[in-house]
Amino acid sequence: MTKWLQSGRRRDICFLLVASEDGELRSQQLKSKLEAHYDGHIEPKSFYGTLSALEDAGFVEKRTAGLHDVYALTDGGQRRVREHYEWVSDCLDADG
Repeated sequence: MTKWLQSGRRRDICFLLVASEDGELRSQQLKSKLEAHYDGHIEPKSFYGTLSALEDAGFVEKRTAGLHDVYALTDGGQRRVREHYEWVSDCLDADG
């Protein structure tokens, strides 16, 4: 598996995108959801660096909608999320 999921933040961003109602979220929505989940502030430079790394790797795509950047998973990103989900499910089933 590629290194893209070795970062918990990258993984969590992808899971938030796949779980979103229409498959995409504005950057500020993503950041707010992560901060709520982690119960702490995320530095913008670090957050946007994570999004940029996902985009550079081809797992996330960005489009501009008015004043906002909107992010969605690519087909490759969706495939990796599903693979990771299956792995986690297998691990949990093995322990249960």
